[in-house]
Amino acid sequence: MRRFDSTGPGVASERRRRRHHFAPVDTARGRRYGSFDVRVLLDRIRVGDVELELLRPAAPDALIDEEAFADDEFLPYWAELWPAATALAEALPDVAGLRVIELGCGLGLPSLVAAARGADVTATDWATDAIELLRENAARNGLQLRAERWDWREPRAERYDLALAADVLYERRNVEPLVARLRGLAPVAYVGLAGRPYEAEFLRSVGETERVADRVVVVRASG
Repeated sequence: MRRFDSTGPGVASERRRRRHHFAPVDTARGRRYGSFDVRVLLDRIRVGDVELELLRPAAPDALIDEEAFADDEFLPYWAELWPAATALAEALPDVAGLRVIELGCGLGLPSLVAAARGADVTATDWATDAIELLRENAARNGLQLRAERWDWREPRAERYDLALAADVLYERRNVEPLVARLRGLAPVAYVGLAGRPYEAEFLRSVGETERVADRVVVVRASG
């Protein structure tokens, strides 16, 4: 089995994923949780005027479920704090009072920052562990947001003021669904890029964009 890296994951069936239970920690040394001997670290992160405490797995490799990997190469990409997510969090516009949704939130740093700045946030990810830990991190920071398990390739009826997505284009097959979801969810989307091969096709397909920061573009719905 190859190690956890930056290549694209498939979408694992929920029945084959192993769910972990995240225990709060009070020091950066971390502690064991679930059935794996894995440390959970506590980071203190500042994004502009927002200071957050963020629990995250210290060793994402240890979260790999060999059965889930053999089934469809599921890897725990959600467990890393990727540069594109940090860049997106730093580039957020004024979100106070806006209804915001994040696709493929992972650790959810953009969602946490948006919630801290007064947005009504729905953070989504297909990984149950990501949702569980995001709820823990929101509570730890005294923030209110909705964290929901959702595969963003599937349609969603709700409409929002702003959509967010950071480093979600691991595979070419995800380009078309991402374009469709961003167009359908909100009139404006902020997208964090990571320099992956399929991002160029996404930028060609999505229409009008504006680069507002290193790694971050704004997508505006046409019509």
